[in-house]
Amino acid sequence: MEQELQLVRRAQSGDTGAFAQLYESVYQDLYRFALYVLKHPQDAQDVVSDTVTDAFAQIGELRKTEAFRAWIFRILSNKCKRKLKEYATRPEELTPELLEHLGKSGMDEHAAVRSLFFELPSEERMIIAMHLFCGYSSKEIGKLLDLNENTVRSKESRGIKKMVEKYWK
Repeated sequence: MEQELQLVRRAQSGDTGAFAQLYESVYQDLYRFALYVLKHPQDAQDVVSDTVTDAFAQIGELRKTEAFRAWIFRILSNKCKRKLKEYATRPEELTPELLEHLGKSGMDEHAAVRSLFFELPSEERMIIAMHLFCGYSSKEIGKLLDLNENTVRSKESRGIKKMVEKYWK
């Protein structure tokens, strides 16, 4: 953790090598999150790339060096949300193969769960994403978001409960 803080400070001072190391340390988690949300590998790569580009341009504005991961995930989450809105307005050619795939994969259910996920408050969404998609423990998430690990578990539980209740309405 201390090494990451030093890298963030160096990146904020304009050290591109330090930012590259930060990027390398979070890329897999960012990609997993984007892929889960978007379900399209190319789109996931694109939003991660856009996220990193924006983070690099704005790293100097980051107030808390220890919040780097939460901050970059927030950027990614917002980009994924915009991309999902694009999906809703983008015409899709319904080929026989696509219709067959949609029928087999339960895409309506996946879309509903993703939609409910993005209705959650950003902190709950961040906690759930970091735990489920990136494998962080409650303790690790607590450190990243400056929260008690019990609070992290409570917020995650509340968020999941909200999603379940809305899904079954």
